[in-house]
Amino acid sequence: MQGSGRGRGYAIAIASAAVLSSTAPFIRHLTLAYRVPALVLALWRDVLVAAVLGAVLAAFRPALLRLRRADVPLLLGYGAVLAVFNCCWTLSVALTGAALATVLAYSSAVFSALLGWWLFREPLGVAKALAVLLCVGGCALVAGLPSQAAPASLAGVLLGVASGLCYAAYGLLGRAASRRGLSAWTTVLYAFGIAGAILLALDLLAAGWLPGAPATAAQVADVGGPAAWAILFALAAGPTVLGFGLYNVALTWLPASTANLVLTLEPLFTAAIAYLALGERLTPMALAGSGLILAGVLLVQASE
Repeated sequence: MQGSGRGRGYAIAIASAAVLSSTAPFIRHLTLAYRVPALVLALWRDVLVAAVLGAVLAAFRPALLRLRRADVPLLLGYGAVLAVFNCCWTLSVALTGAALATVLAYSSAVFSALLGWWLFREPLGVAKALAVLLCVGGCALVAGLPSQAAPASLAGVLLGVASGLCYAAYGLLGRAASRRGLSAWTTVLYAFGIAGAILLALDLLAAGWLPGAPATAAQVADVGGPAAWAILFALAAGPTVLGFGLYNVALTWLPASTANLVLTLEPLFTAAIAYLALGERLTPMALAGSGLILAGVLLVQASE
């Protein structure tokens, strides 16, 4: 039964990586075509995820909306971690560029392995350590990091590492919520709702001076018209709800460190989508990186 559960967890985690990889075209279109500030995009993505998922659960599974008082502190922390991740990731992209910020965010695989071993006594052997190195190195190649010649901002690098730590913490908190018996969908609903409230306050307070924040407080509610709102809704109701929901479901069967290793498949899927849908060319470096990521995921699966 345990082996069957692990296999199910791997399949769901891979599906999560595939679904989450489809968010990049939405975000790229909104930031380029409509000039939506990154923190405004993150705010409404979180708010719409909570609204859509809340409406679905209220209609079909109202019992999942109820919380025990003892679970409230965990979910408040979960939402705060998600909000900090959004901020660190956004600022890291603004200061260092998307390629380096992507690789730094996937340092979460390293943090997850170390924190999972320390906090949950998850096994950390040679095979898992090697898988972490393969996956992080593969992400660097897929992102084209070695070809980035511009010097990186130290602040941007530190924020990128912080985003990786927050991503790892998100997975570990999800694992803790699963162990408490909380539904993955309940966890995602409240985490995104709390994160949205925090980001709303940040957007209003940081308007005009923080990279990625709106130029004015009024711009928080102005994302570029009905078409932009429709795209934002599709981004939240589709790949974000499903992707993060599946990730939290996978944590029911997999340690957070293993799930985060599988999630490094996301840039591989993104590259494939860019090739098939947008006609972007896959470089030899990207293909080599894809091979390293696959090798890392297969290695950790075989070792378990």
